Amino acid sequence: MSDSESLEYHSELPGVIGKIDTLISKIESFMLATGVLLMALNTCVNVVARFGFGQGLFFSGEINRILIILITFAGIGYAARHGRHIRMSALYDMLPFTGRKIVMILIAVITAAIMFLLAYFSFQYVVSVFERGRILPALGFEIWWIYIWVPLGFAVTGVQYLLTAYKNATSPDIYLSTGVLDQYTKTESDIQK
Repeated sequence: MSDSESLEYHSELPGVIGKIDTLISKIESFMLATGVLLMALNTCVNVVARFGFGQGLFFSGEINRILIILITFAGIGYAARHGRHIRMSALYDMLPFTGRKIVMILIAVITAAIMFLLAYFSFQYVVSVFERGRILPALGFEIWWIYIWVPLGFAVTGVQYLLTAYKNATSPDIYLSTGVLDQYTKTESDIQK
């Protein structure tokens, strides 16, 4: 899937699940693009303020902290949806087709379970931060608003891996995600031959 194709993502899942998947993808893409642009803008303005006026923006570090958390945890769902996660596939590649299919389903189910477990623990952490009532010193709003993206990101990623397991269980092919086939593209030297 090229970068232009990923901007126009449309889920291959049937019915309402596919529409929800497409909607979540558009929201994630918007959050990632906006977050990166805002972080770059915030950093540039802070540098100009520091060198041009002798004093940086007192809230710049907090804004970048918020944006890093947002980008990270919106990005893990995005990476899972587009099959862009890290894979260590030396042993997997040596298996026959049926073995690879079974292993891919197991990987997706186990990873989904881990993501949901992390979502649960991170939700517990957000609740504890909420109960303490801590606020950001410069911006003055409650810190738990920053961390709410952590359990949401883990939950969305868990759902993506469950959908990948479903796609592999119901399809004749092997998929890294619901729309990305498990295949290797030809290298440049292979194409020139």
